[in-house]
Amino acid sequence: MAGLAPALPLRTDEVDGHRLIKTYEDLALQNLKMLILTNPGERMMDPDFGVGLRKYLFEQNDILTYGQIEGKIRNQVLIYLPYIEIYTINFIRPKDIENAFNVVSINIEYSVTMLQTRSSFILELDFDLGDIVV
Repeated sequence: MAGLAPALPLRTDEVDGHRLIKTYEDLALQNLKMLILTNPGERMMDPDFGVGLRKYLFEQNDILTYGQIEGKIRNQVLIYLPYIEIYTINFIRPKDIENAFNVVSINIEYSVTMLQTRSSFILELDFDLGDIVV
């Protein structure tokens, strides 16, 4: 079966050669993740593309930073992914982890308007390790 795009990160697949995205829902999710994780200036020919979530890893872990991240995500989605509607962006600090002030999860609930689907995913930021887990 043909795919819509290569799935990232690239991995080999016995059937298609490389793992492929085969549904529009999965393609929209990958596009949203790439928009959020790309730093402005990384995409050739479009220096404004990307939220640049990594630059927030060393900012204060507070409501002001959350507001900046949310605003940047919403603005970038409006410009680059108009087929996606963001419903909610929630920032969650785990309560049962020692030193939880250094970790935050972002739960993004969205829909692909033309497909009339609604979904969500979570990005976890670890401010101590300087890492993002999708």
